[in-house]
Amino acid sequence: MRVLLTGGGTAGHVNPALAIAETVKRNCPDAEIEFVGVRNGKEADLIPREGYRLHFVESRGIRRSLSPSNIKALWLVLTSPRAKATQKILDDFSPDIVIGTGGYASWPIMKAASLRGIPTAVHESNAKPGKAIYKLRNHVDRVWINFDCTEALLKVKDPKKVLQVGNPLRNGFGALSREEARQRLGIDGERRMVLSFGGSMGAEEVNRAVIRMMADYSSQHPEILHIHATGTRDFATTSEEFRRQGLHEKSNCILTEYIYDMPLRMAAADVVISRAGAMTLSELALMGKASILIPSPHVAGNHQYRNAKELADAGAALLVEESALRENALTETVEALLGDESRQREMEQKVRAFANPDANRIIWNDILNLIKK
Repeated sequence: MRVLLTGGGTAGHVNPALAIAETVKRNCPDAEIEFVGVRNGKEADLIPREGYRLHFVESRGIRRSLSPSNIKALWLVLTSPRAKATQKILDDFSPDIVIGTGGYASWPIMKAASLRGIPTAVHESNAKPGKAIYKLRNHVDRVWINFDCTEALLKVKDPKKVLQVGNPLRNGFGALSREEARQRLGIDGERRMVLSFGGSMGAEEVNRAVIRMMADYSSQHPEILHIHATGTRDFATTSEEFRRQGLHEKSNCILTEYIYDMPLRMAAADVVISRAGAMTLSELALMGKASILIPSPHVAGNHQYRNAKELADAGAALLVEESALRENALTETVEALLGDESRQREMEQKVRAFANPDANRIIWNDILNLIKK
């Protein structure tokens, strides 16, 4: 079996593709798997780390605001699927199926594969479909969705193409208990751990709020271990503020650019602070973690707010809007949650109701069906 996967720009698109790759390998160890992405996307870092070959195509995201770069982006939408570099990938690898997980990086090869009649499938993790998957919806053989409400938003001509599967997660999520993860990381069993991150590329307002919280609260409580990932774009500026606040001298405050062993770190955490992307919420649900969600206001349709609101209304998470971060709401919320273990346990129990542990199995079975057809 030869499987070509594509999706990128951010880790939110790359990680589900890696999860599908792991599922294929687990069920078919002899499968040949390669990836397609863009050079400036997070896939250029994450995919080679996992030992997969990564091909590059030329594609750009279309900005919501008026921008001269949109002219080039729109030109690539029209030309990139038929470009020599795109076609050569399909010629050389000759895939049995091509699978996309969204982001502008996925458009060229998915469109090209559909034009050739190669079996194709795309996965949409969020409630509101992204631009690439929306444009591909009537060209591919299958659209896998996480939220049932996504089907109505897609408006697919043939509804039989749509299959609700949940979100595929990588093997490590749920593999370790909190105690096992802490033992591996060398964390004392009684110590509380806060894990925070704003996204693979960065989230400026989240980074500012977390550094402020570290200075006002975490650094004053050595019994708390606080690990924060800034994202690639904001690492330099956030590191500068981290040092200016003297946090580099506090052994319980750790700053990093990206967390490559997220299943391990998340398993060890007592409280997780994050954006509200669908993949992150699926990970939190499977792991049963108490969380404080800060939805990004910069995404299409404000879908992260809707994601977070659904969990918050069920008592499965706490929601803090980005507009409230300047008022120290984050520090107050974390302090209150860490001081109320019964509420943490309740949130851990309720968030598990949002988990779908069968997603990988359903996707694998459908891959076989698509190839047979």
